[in-house]
Amino acid sequence: MIIVMKSHAEPKDIEAVVQRVEELGYKVHLSRGEARTIIGVIGADEYLIQNSTFEVMDGVERTMRVMQPYKLASRDFSATDTVINVNGVQIGGRKIVVMAGPCSVESREMILETAHAVKAAGATVLRGGAFKPRSSPYSFQGLGEEGLKFLAEAREQTGLPIITEVMSPEDIALVGDYTDIFQVGARNTQNYSLLKALGKQNKPVFLKRGISGTIQELLMSAEYILSGGNMQVMVCERGIRTYETATRNTFDINAIPVLKETCHLPVIADPAHGTGMWQYVGAVSKAAVAAGADGLMLEVHPDPARAWSDGAQSLTFDRFGKLMQELRLVAQAVGREI
Repeated sequence: MIIVMKSHAEPKDIEAVVQRVEELGYKVHLSRGEARTIIGVIGADEYLIQNSTFEVMDGVERTMRVMQPYKLASRDFSATDTVINVNGVQIGGRKIVVMAGPCSVESREMILETAHAVKAAGATVLRGGAFKPRSSPYSFQGLGEEGLKFLAEAREQTGLPIITEVMSPEDIALVGDYTDIFQVGARNTQNYSLLKALGKQNKPVFLKRGISGTIQELLMSAEYILSGGNMQVMVCERGIRTYETATRNTFDINAIPVLKETCHLPVIADPAHGTGMWQYVGAVSKAAVAAGADGLMLEVHPDPARAWSDGAQSLTFDRFGKLMQELRLVAQAVGREI
């Protein structure tokens, strides 16, 4: 349920409504737009919806029932786009954010070299995995805390915020000591214990679509985090599993405009996992920007042929630099910038 305040409602009127909601035992989320304030009532039940008397309170324009199963992620809850500030980097605004780096942190020298290279080309967030969920138990699983320390050093040298994956509730404290953005991978999209725990954190969460997940399932997973009080959530289209075998996954370009229309959260595209082949990453990246993506996550490695994971979908420094130049032209054509 949401309570729409009148245009330019007095602060005392807003505070009175908030106080009344809390007296009834519900949580509140305020969304302050340029024209009006919307008060989200978290946990509202059918009784409250049917017997609401908020309309008689000063400053209240109307109450609305959110019809979508994802309440807090819905455009009904917030008509304005959410913009997440990560150490000065705005995610969800006019400027398209590029998160770039290796699939896995392999060594100190490698991640430092890559961090400086992607920053020079225009990336604004450094990605790198310290804990890696892999299909095979015999594959490289990441350097763990050592990898997190290398990422933190790269941030110190370049100023780039870092994003890295967290795999379980027990890892949140450790990863949170280092990262600026928690990443939830496709295999953990419906790990509800993890999502609930991240809802209690005060750091942004980057949530990937599940390997065979629907758009609604992705938004319902986001809802777990939002309902815990953490409104700093971005969702990522990273390709889904279909019958097609020509690429690693099928990148669902439809998902980008659908998500932009149905939710207010920043939408990020991951063409690397979406295709699994570096030859197609550039084309899909440009398509994603044209479709309205707020950001891109790209895999970049100094020597993809020797990468410990996902080398086939990783760009070299030169290829990444060239792609960034092309992406600027596409962004400009659709009224945005990189």
